[in-house]
Amino acid sequence: MKYVSTRQGRGGVTASQAIIRGIAPDGGLYVPETIPAVDMDFIRRLASMDYRGRAVEVLSLYLEEFSRKELEDIAEASYGDNFDCPAVAPLRVLDGTTAYLELWHGPTSAFKDMALQIMPRLLTASLRKNGEKRTVSILVATSGDTGKAALEGFKGVPGTRIMVFYPRDGVSQVQKLQMATQEGNNVNVVAVEGNFDDAQTGVKKIFADRDFEKVLDGRGYFLSSANSINWGRLVPQIAYYFSAYCDMVNAGALEMGEKLDFCVPTGNFGNILAGWYAKQMGLPVGRFLCASNDNNVLTDFIATGVYDKNRPFHLTSSPSMDILVSSNLERLLYCLSGDADRVRDMMEKLGAEGRYDAGEDLRKAVQAEFTGGFCRDADAKEELGRVWRELGYLMDTHTAVASRVLRQLREKQGVSRPTVVVSTASPFKFGGAVLEALGAVTSETGPALVDELAAFTGLPAPGPLAGLGQKPVRFDKWVTKEDMESAVSEFLA
Repeated sequence: MKYVSTRQGRGGVTASQAIIRGIAPDGGLYVPETIPAVDMDFIRRLASMDYRGRAVEVLSLYLEEFSRKELEDIAEASYGDNFDCPAVAPLRVLDGTTAYLELWHGPTSAFKDMALQIMPRLLTASLRKNGEKRTVSILVATSGDTGKAALEGFKGVPGTRIMVFYPRDGVSQVQKLQMATQEGNNVNVVAVEGNFDDAQTGVKKIFADRDFEKVLDGRGYFLSSANSINWGRLVPQIAYYFSAYCDMVNAGALEMGEKLDFCVPTGNFGNILAGWYAKQMGLPVGRFLCASNDNNVLTDFIATGVYDKNRPFHLTSSPSMDILVSSNLERLLYCLSGDADRVRDMMEKLGAEGRYDAGEDLRKAVQAEFTGGFCRDADAKEELGRVWRELGYLMDTHTAVASRVLRQLREKQGVSRPTVVVSTASPFKFGGAVLEALGAVTSETGPALVDELAAFTGLPAPGPLAGLGQKPVRFDKWVTKEDMESAVSEFLA
């Protein structure tokens, strides 16, 4: 299987080459030339497997260069004792029509672990396959969870270095402390004065700087990405949509072959796009509900076909979704249109003008697959408290956005189709906001909130978060967005 750039549409590379590069030389994102198809027998076989087996079956369809033994070893190492739940991605069925897919049982208590525990292993295997002798330096812009998950995945991995940029005031205290205390000799963390879009734009500019690329090459380095712009980050996420479907069937909440909806809290569009790929492969999915917070640029795009980031930026209690430029949407636009020139034109307009009009045909194509919805921060907190009081289920602030948007849609339509809400982080990562939503009054801050939430709810805190306050801070540097490249150069001197 070959992979092509969304901005060129030809001149395909192998899966390992796409994983190594991260982003295409023309600035586009790699996508498979064709999407593999599966039948119901394939899904029935998955239903009898554990999560590791399901992941291997899905990955093998996209990563043809990798042997079955390679993928089995990678899955075993990625989804083992580093997860606190044997099911890896357990499904919590709350009633006959609603379930929550918990993707936060890994070492950083966020859904990014589902991909970032496996991606470093895919990358190092890809480097071997291509005879690469230089050291790969991973650059990451994070709105909160990706940074820690990438750091944890790449720490100590031979032949790699990793540098993470995060918005200085745009992540939770726990998220910031998780990154600032990161262990490992090959890691670096720097805050950026600005928001996530500033950090992400800065990273993209560094990737596009061909003179800087030559400088790093002379030092024995080359750049790659661990954000979901890297296909090696996106493809492992496809597996948990198949897994959720199988678990719904196994729980008796769904008939095999019956369509299942997914409601996904969405910022950068990678998580929900992975589900769309699963549907194109043959997974029986009805619709995807794209749930946004106050930064509702995707909701407006789905409704109008116009993407416009020229709007106020809101800091919310769901910071990983505080994003106005959803990079992975580019992949969907290419897959729906098949027109690389058109996609390149839209991305150039987004960069120059902050907006583009996808056109009537693409608007209808997007609306055929996705329903957009958003809720205010206060409404998400109300939903979090309501579900805890009425159902005894505790969720984080991002999952609460999706849960509230799903409830709004059901009230509007008057129907309750079987739906999986994709739960993206442990509530203990956002203890202050969660306690507030539960009606608790606290004067604690940072990691002390983890213990307070555990005491208030009677639920155990995840191990990776419980001792966070005792770890020494290693990284406290911040830069302007204009100085990001200099910071990278210093790290890779």
